[in-house]
Amino acid sequence: MLVSSCILLIVPNLTHGQRPYGVIENVVTDRAFRGQGRASAVLRAAKLLAQARNCYKLMLMTGSKEASTLNFYRHAGFNTMDKTAFVQWLNP
Repeated sequence: MLVSSCILLIVPNLTHGQRPYGVIENVVTDRAFRGQGRASAVLRAAKLLAQARNCYKLMLMTGSKEASTLNFYRHAGFNTMDKTAFVQWLNP
C-alpha cells in the first residue's frame, strides 16, 4: 500500500556547467500515516536521486500556508530566502 510519495522532475539545464536541477511536486502522505517520518524519508530519497543525477539544486513549491507544513519543509532543508516563485494557471 502506497502511503507517501512525491514527484521528482530532473530538468536539463544550460547553466551551472550544464548540470540539471530537481523539482519536487505533489508531496503527499495518507492522513493515517502522517507524523511518522514517511514524507521525510520520501524527500531524503528524492534528494539522493537528484544527487545521483548530478543535480546542483532541488526546488519545491507549496500552496500551503500552514505553519506546520512550512516548518516541515524547512526542517527538510528547504528555505524561502533564495528564490521567488510565480505561478500562472492555464485554462483547460
